[in-house]
Amino acid sequence: MTEQAVSIWRIAITFNHIALASFGGGLSAWSRHMVVEEQRWMTEEEFLSAMTVCRVLPGANQVNLAVFVGAKLRGAAGAIVAVVGLIALPALIVLVMGAVYIANRGQPSVQAILRGMTAAAVALSLSMAWKTGRACLHSPPAWALFGAALLAAAVLRIPLLPLLAVLVPLAMWWAWPSRATQ
Repeated sequence: MTEQAVSIWRIAITFNHIALASFGGGLSAWSRHMVVEEQRWMTEEEFLSAMTVCRVLPGANQVNLAVFVGAKLRGAAGAIVAVVGLIALPALIVLVMGAVYIANRGQPSVQAILRGMTAAAVALSLSMAWKTGRACLHSPPAWALFGAALLAAAVLRIPLLPLLAVLVPLAMWWAWPSRATQ
C-alpha cells in the first residue's frame, strides 16, 4: 500500500484497533504488529527508529507514535485521526471501567483479574522485545548497547535520563552514517 493510498478512515480504524486489541506494555507490541506486519506502513527498522524517538519525546509513547505514523501517511489530518482513533473509544471504556472498579475494588475476583492482565502485558512487551531484537540486533555494538541498557535499567535501576545521557551519544556515534561509508 502506498502512502498516498492510505485513507484517513483506514488510519483511524487501524489505531482504534491497536488501542482496543491491547493494553499496557503490550500496546507497543500490537502497534508494531499492525503498522509493520499487517498494514506494512513501515519497515521493522523504521518502526524501531520511530518508537525510539517517540519514547524520548515528552508525552505518551503511543500517542507520539500515532502522530508520527499518521503524519507520515497523511500529514496533519493523518496525525489527528490516528490520535483520535487511538484514544477516543478507549477513553470512554476507561471511564466506565474506572467507575466499575471503584464500586468493586475490594472484591478478590477484581484483584485476580488485574494480576492476569499484568501478566499478559508483560508477555506482550517481551514478545515485542524479542521480535524487534531479532530484526535489529545484527552486530556486536548493537548487542553491547542492548546489554548495557538492560543491565543499567533492570539490574542497577539507573533512572531513564542518566541512562539516556550515556547511551544515546554512544549509539549515535556507533550509528553515524559517515562511519558506514569509511
